[in-house]
Amino acid sequence: MPIQDHKTALLPRDSGLAISLAFLVYELAWQALTPFLRGHQRLRQGFEQRTVRVVPAPADLWIQAASVGEAYLAQEIIRSLHSPIPLRILLTTGTSQGMEVAETIMKEQEATDNQLTVSAAYLPFDRPSLMRKALTAVRPRLMILLESELWPGLLGACRRQQIPVLLVNGRIKAASLNHYLFWPSLWRFLAPSCILAISEDDGARFAALFGQERVEIVANIKFDRIASQRPVLTANPLLNLFPPDPRLIVLASIRQEEEIVVGKMIAAIHEADRQTGQQTIIALFPRHMHRLATWENILDGLNLPWQRRSLLTGVVAAGSILLWDCMGELLPACQLARAAFVGGSLAPLGGQNFLEPLSCGLRPVIGPSWSNFFWIGGDIMDQGLVMQVNNWQEAAQELIRQSASRPNREQTRQQLDDFVKHRQGGARKTCAVINSFLSSAKQPDQNQL
Repeated sequence: MPIQDHKTALLPRDSGLAISLAFLVYELAWQALTPFLRGHQRLRQGFEQRTVRVVPAPADLWIQAASVGEAYLAQEIIRSLHSPIPLRILLTTGTSQGMEVAETIMKEQEATDNQLTVSAAYLPFDRPSLMRKALTAVRPRLMILLESELWPGLLGACRRQQIPVLLVNGRIKAASLNHYLFWPSLWRFLAPSCILAISEDDGARFAALFGQERVEIVANIKFDRIASQRPVLTANPLLNLFPPDPRLIVLASIRQEEEIVVGKMIAAIHEADRQTGQQTIIALFPRHMHRLATWENILDGLNLPWQRRSLLTGVVAAGSILLWDCMGELLPACQLARAAFVGGSLAPLGGQNFLEPLSCGLRPVIGPSWSNFFWIGGDIMDQGLVMQVNNWQEAAQELIRQSASRPNREQTRQQLDDFVKHRQGGARKTCAVINSFLSSAKQPDQNQL
């Protein structure tokens, strides 16, 4: 439908002239861009849902999880959400990896005798008219955004339809705050109803953007997830792929910007094997699946033996490199490994989640960049639970050192339990806030849709 014929329907109510014009330009930009996104490698999956040609099912609660990490947070919330009445939950995500986790959550709930029903879909593009159409179909009583999902089209549509918005496990970098403060009145206009921030620093930044009255500090839900994902080695689905007690190193969540230096790290480990006669198996987990072909070229260029995990038919040969192309198997691999490196940390990217290998009884190795996890605090390094190094050479040496012997998993887990026991409770508090919103929220008024 022509945008000019429905201009006022696309804008949040009570918006000023400048904000109204901004939304109009935003709508037109999305309208022009959308046809070109169909061929995008990461966006073509679920394109009919992203453009709301297939509308999502009605739900009481809509949870938006950007990708895998946020989807796991959603899983922890759903597991902790005890509802006295039937509750429909729509879980949306922006990536295929996030969708795989969302579908796992759906199956988990189908097998659980509780009041919750979960459906999953790709998040619509943030074009205001699409978000309005999606919200009209779903009619949620509460919108939950995880960590830092601040989409203006979505927030504007929620404001128009009087749907409360809860930002959960909220975090925001100082650089991002400066970006948002370029137009502070716009973000005050679009402000979530409530923000549960994970640290005092994050809370202060959210308060500067949205107002102190909307912000509350809550423990990070990732600490709760540590307690809920204790591994059971006897049930490990990867046991038959490896020889007994493998000398296995996991390289987890490797980002594009650090591929070259991680390739050098792998080559250094293999050179150490050649000199000592050891035969280390390396499990390489790229952060994004579309980088697999690039990794094939890197490993071929280094003349290193490798094979795709999905093509493995028997026990992996000692000294091999497994290029992991199957979702959901990082934790089982860490349960069998002697050492793990976590990526996003050898380039200035803020680091990926090192809590997962730590929960498996490993003391993960990371590079100097881990600002995404400053909320944990430096005590975790001081206690030797996480080994921070300065460069890829030091990372390779630490991994070689750790892999020379079996890890003392129980000692590490006990030390981790002692570290997190006073830092848990985020999921429980979040669910209390969700239930409070749901008990007071009314269904959207049809006249507002």
